[in-house]
Amino acid sequence: MENQSNLSRLLEYAGNHKYLTYASWVLSALSALIALVPYYYIWLVMKEVLETSPDFSRAQNLTHNGWMAVLFAVIAVLVYIAGLMCSHLGAFRIATNLRIRTMEHIVTLPLGFAESFGSGKLRKIVNESSAATETYLAHQLPDRAGAIATPCGLLVLLLAFDWRLGLLSLVPVLLSFLIMMSMTGAQMQQKMKEYQNALDDMSNEAVEYVRGIPVVKTFGQTIFSFKKFKGSIDRYKTWVIAYTKQLRMPMMLYTASVNGVFVFLIAGGLFFTQNNVTTEFLLNLIFYIIITPIISITLTRIMFQSENAMIVNDALQRIDSILNLRPLEEPRHAQHPKDGSVELQHVRFSYDGENDVIKNISLTIPSGQTVAFVGPSGGGKTTLANLISRFFDPQSGTVKVGGVNVKDIPKTELMNTVSFVFQNSRLLKASILENVRMGKPDATRQEIMQALENAQCTDIIEKLPNGVDTVIGTKGVYLSGGEQQRIAIARVMLKNTPVIVLDEATAFADPDNEAKVQEAFSNLSKGKTVIMIAHRLSTVVGVDKIYVIKDGMIAESGTNRELLEQKGIFSRMWKNYQTSVQWKVSKEA
Repeated sequence: MENQSNLSRLLEYAGNHKYLTYASWVLSALSALIALVPYYYIWLVMKEVLETSPDFSRAQNLTHNGWMAVLFAVIAVLVYIAGLMCSHLGAFRIATNLRIRTMEHIVTLPLGFAESFGSGKLRKIVNESSAATETYLAHQLPDRAGAIATPCGLLVLLLAFDWRLGLLSLVPVLLSFLIMMSMTGAQMQQKMKEYQNALDDMSNEAVEYVRGIPVVKTFGQTIFSFKKFKGSIDRYKTWVIAYTKQLRMPMMLYTASVNGVFVFLIAGGLFFTQNNVTTEFLLNLIFYIIITPIISITLTRIMFQSENAMIVNDALQRIDSILNLRPLEEPRHAQHPKDGSVELQHVRFSYDGENDVIKNISLTIPSGQTVAFVGPSGGGKTTLANLISRFFDPQSGTVKVGGVNVKDIPKTELMNTVSFVFQNSRLLKASILENVRMGKPDATRQEIMQALENAQCTDIIEKLPNGVDTVIGTKGVYLSGGEQQRIAIARVMLKNTPVIVLDEATAFADPDNEAKVQEAFSNLSKGKTVIMIAHRLSTVVGVDKIYVIKDGMIAESGTNRELLEQKGIFSRMWKNYQTSVQWKVSKEA
């Protein structure tokens, strides 16, 4: 009844609810057979009407047969509803477990996976692909069981009364089936995959466009920023129109064929009654005209079920595209960092496996030191920091924290050793208290308040209606970029890890917020190993060492003074930075 590999995979997520799924098929098939019984009583009604006409007072069983037809129709509906209840319970359990399984696997993947995969695409796979399996199991499979049972029962009815008319009724069925097969083969499977790819692309671009609206509006780039999103919409439109035109003729032929059974019946009726017309033949002809629309309904249902089976197959392939990704390897023999030192030995990394973003970098950061990664955009600064935090694993070389390869440190312990303050820190739609508590779930309220105070967040708390219990993102409560950064710093302070990575953490801060963020950094970095990624060179003047990263390699390294004396890349960057800081608009008199 279905590609067993896909179906068996889905039923693995059902647990004991799979028996409800089986029951739904049986009930749906039983309902389809019961639904044919009223047609027999309709035939009896017509037979009695024709036999007693024009003196209908001689008809004794019209009422009984009529009510029996109604009774079996109601029973068929009730049995079908019972089948749907069973199928929905099983389908909801499967869809839920599939989402849970996918999310559990995502948690085991490298931390940089979501960003490289695309959040819009990821959301669509987790939500919509699992929802496709729910629709399929809850509706399509029970309907398919009914669609298989219906022709079996219908075949008996078609051949029982007049086998000649019955065979004529099957001719358009055969033609329709052949046309339907031409539309639902391997080519259709490929087209369905292209369709889902176009939807994924459009969904991903939509999410990224919405996220970038603040920047777009700030710099007035509305038309240009819309280009990629519009491009995805145009590609979807082009594909849909081409696909619709391709199926236009087969669909027209299918519709004409599946609904053309009356042509065959009438032609057959004229041929079979050339000599004389009997009451029995007229009765059977009328009966076949009444019952044959079931054929077109059943075939159309089977056609759309074939399409939905392809949708589910594609949905499972997309879910597999996540489940087949290798999770971060957990160490067989766990080791524990001795201190907060960081060391990279001949590290090479590439996102696509071909073009190296990090090229044979080696460096050592002693415990307790503060270093900075600076350099041109796209040089690999953030990627290097991501490797230290094990957002990704390098293709070759070794990354060590506390003298231990990060691959040999349990994931939870590594997260408690290295913390990250992002360029655009994201806060959840929850209270300030709960957002900060994410750094240490068992923290007391007093510990959280102390962390907020050390992160220079007192002014933020005081202006909020419910203080630290105010929920962000509701009732008009929003924080600026600099304020969100300070809350994120409080979270990292509460976590109290020996190694801290700051990725352009003052990028969105205004001058007042930047001063407070810098004060918060000062409190945060006491006794810690701090790695700063910065474009504002004024923030790295007092660090212990500066690494200039260009084209995936360390171009220069040293203190601020040493690099300025070298008259190299950093010196030119410093000169340009000082010029930009001193730049101001002048107005001629």
